[in-house]
Amino acid sequence: MARCCSQPQRMAACMAGRPGVGSCCGGCTATQVGRLRCCVCPVSCHLSSSPDPGLVPAGHQRSVETVSFSPDSKQLASGGWDKRVMIWEVQSGQVLRLLVGHRDSVQSSDFSPTVNCLATGSWDSTIRIWDLRAGTPAVSHQVLEGHSGNISCLCYSASGLLASGSWDKTIHIWKPTTSSLLVQLKGHVTWVKSVAFSPDELRLVSAGYSRMVKVWDCSTGKCLETLKGVLDVAHTCAFTPDGKILVSGAADQTRRQASHTTKSPRATQT
Repeated sequence: MARCCSQPQRMAACMAGRPGVGSCCGGCTATQVGRLRCCVCPVSCHLSSSPDPGLVPAGHQRSVETVSFSPDSKQLASGGWDKRVMIWEVQSGQVLRLLVGHRDSVQSSDFSPTVNCLATGSWDSTIRIWDLRAGTPAVSHQVLEGHSGNISCLCYSASGLLASGSWDKTIHIWKPTTSSLLVQLKGHVTWVKSVAFSPDELRLVSAGYSRMVKVWDCSTGKCLETLKGVLDVAHTCAFTPDGKILVSGAADQTRRQASHTTKSPRATQT
């Protein structure tokens, strides 16, 4: 397994036939990808080599399991096996906040639409909502409990609702401002890998660690559709901005898209 080297100086050395000079390692080779000349290096080389501190922020003590950009793209949150959450300034690469409180590995994260809060999910089966407003301490002011397994995915809606998927095979939709659970979605036969709201927030799409993607009514918790065209594990899913098409990505190295016209009961009434 290999990947294209993104460092210009390393690529130049490889193209000049000197892969061991200024490049990642002596095992990289020059190749043609369409019209692009590319320096391909083993992934192990990138994993073992020291990162450029000007390009790759360092700070976590163990494996990083989740990263997420703030809606304005100015901040990046990361969490991992060291149980810590770090918030970085994207432009400078500097750490803005260190958030400590989870009792186990941090697996998922998402910023609120206003960037006032960050939600993180952990192997400790809890969701923590961190207050990021200026002048507030860097501690979680809410802990959402109810799942009985690792919180594997999180997603905010445009209005501030929060969906969480778990290894307990369920999905919860929360109203974080009141710490209340609005609805619980049951139907996946394996753990939930990805969740995403439709733009109108009437529906939620979810991908489980199985060959199916589900579409739910957010108000009733009813499963509207189960899509089984995936040939392998569905790792991710998302609606297009207009909400008419949903896309899923699977381990079979293909993507599936489906037109979605089914309306929820709420949409029918309006």
